[in-house]
Parts: sequence; structure tokens; C-alpha cells
Amino acid sequence: MSTANPARAHLFGVDIDAVTMDETVDMVMRCIDDGQQVQHVVLNAAKIVAMSKDAALREVIAACPIVNADGMSVVVASRLLRQPLPERVAGIDLFVRLVERAADTGHRVYFLGARDEVLDAMVRKFRTQYPTLDIAGYRNGYWTDDDEVVAEVCRSKADLLFLAIPSPRKEFWLASNLAPLGTPFAMGVGGSFDVVAGTIKRAPVWVQKVGCEWVYRLAQEPRRMWKRYLVGNTTFIWLTFREMLRRP
Repeated sequence: MSTANPARAHLFGVDIDAVTMDETVDMVMRCIDDGQQVQHVVLNAAKIVAMSKDAALREVIAACPIVNADGMSVVVASRLLRQPLPERVAGIDLFVRLVERAADTGHRVYFLGARDEVLDAMVRKFRTQYPTLDIAGYRNGYWTDDDEVVAEVCRSKADLLFLAIPSPRKEFWLASNLAPLGTPFAMGVGGSFDVVAGTIKRAPVWVQKVGCEWVYRLAQEPRRMWKRYLVGNTTFIWLTFREMLRRP
């Protein structure tokens, strides 16, 4: 499949789309209308660290037609590496923007993942915010039979699939099942369902803008997140430095 966007930066062994949030939304809708099947992925420092240790994950990400930088650390690194990305395209923000656009255009959405109570709260909120939203279906993220889930999504005739299960499982699962799922667009959204449902609080906007959202998350869940952020961020800095040394 050809890439959806020719403006890309090559960083950490993969191509990342050098686009804004608005441009990304337009790209996604264009791909859907053109009948392409697209797996979308976002890259943050933690995923780049994981990718550096897992060649299979790197291959999956490299094959995705739309790849966004979710994290100011990646944007800053792109500037240091002289392939600047215009802005951060946060996965949670893109998810909400695409749901909003789907409500306007009549495209059908499917939500897969999270716990039932989180999923139900999010669906109620979206239905209140966007009364015209066509929800093709939804189910929680706990299943044992992939074929059953894939068949259910396929029968729904959804245009956009949002998958809320942990990384790297979501990247591998979408890569393995994209064709039989039948959805033109599929996006892994991690904990976005929890954020929309209100079970996880997001950092204030000013914290997001200065690139310190990770500090807010660490303060909320220090026991669970300390290794990802403190150890992972140190590794990411080293990977960026190594990339700088490799470039002419």
C-alpha cells in the first residue's frame, strides 16, 4: 500500500508523518473514502524504546500508512535530528477529533476494548455530545476467541475501529487481523476510553503544551508508571543521542 502522505520524516528506523492534527484528520477521512485499509499508530518515547528492542514491533510500525508523533519528546528529537515535525498529534486528541468528524460525515465507528463500565460510560458521553454519531458496535477488551471478535467487527460494517488494549498487543493484533476486520481505518488508542469516560484524569492543557503530561501521569500512578517514564525516558534520550551520532 502506498503511504497516505508523502511528507514524512525518517526517525528511529521508521517514517513519521510530518503533519498537523487537522492534516491528519483529513488524511484519515481521505483514506476511508478512497477505500484503503489503514492501520494507524502513534509514537511516543516509550514506544520508540520498545521498538528499539523488538524488531517485529518496528516492522509493524514501519508498515503503517499513517504514523503520528504522540509526545513532545518525539517532536523535540525530530528537531535535534534535523527532520522537524510540525507538532504533536496526541492519540487521545486525534481519537476524539475523528469521532467528532464521523458524527458530522455519517461514518460508522466501532469501539473495542477497556472494561464494560468504562466502555458504557464513554458511549453514553459520546451519544450525548454527538447525537448523530453512528455507533456500529462496541465490546470490552477481554476475549479469548479472536475469530469471533473479528467476525463481529466485520459484520458491523464500521468505517473506523478504535482499539483500547495495551501496547504492543494492539499493534500486533491490528496488523494480524486488519484484512478480515474489513474496517477501512483502525487505530490503537490505549487508555483513551478511560480518559473520555472520566476514570483517568488528563493533565491540564498548559501542562500538555509544555510537554510535561508524563509528569502528571507519573504523579497519578507512581508505582505503575515510574519504570516506563523514568527508565524509559532515559533510554529515549540515549537513543536520540545515538541517532545524532549516526547522522552526517
